[in-house]
Amino acid sequence: MSVRVRRIYEPPEPDDGLRVLVDRLWPRGLAKDEARVDEWPKGLTPSSELRTWYHGGGSYEEFRSRYEAELGAPEAAELLDRLRKAARTGTVTLLTASKKTGESHAHVLAELLGG
Repeated sequence: MSVRVRRIYEPPEPDDGLRVLVDRLWPRGLAKDEARVDEWPKGLTPSSELRTWYHGGGSYEEFRSRYEAELGAPEAAELLDRLRKAARTGTVTLLTASKKTGESHAHVLAELLGG
């Protein structure tokens, strides 16, 4: 079982396993065939309001708390459970355009998935 977080702009690696884009918007300047994304579950991404609040100067701790609350919604919880099951059988690589992956929603997801 393995969950990794990588920037979408990094070239795919053979040991990435299931490559999951966890951003709501497609990354700028990246062709879809280059990214080799297996899944793009937009229901797991932070809401536009939360993302705007966080990038406007909100704290990571508060962002994390609000994001975890959003992940409790039925659609998000179902998608999270599906990824958790995938991570039990192989590698799941969460892909994001965020420069600070350690303070991003992808990091929160990785921790919730057991990574």
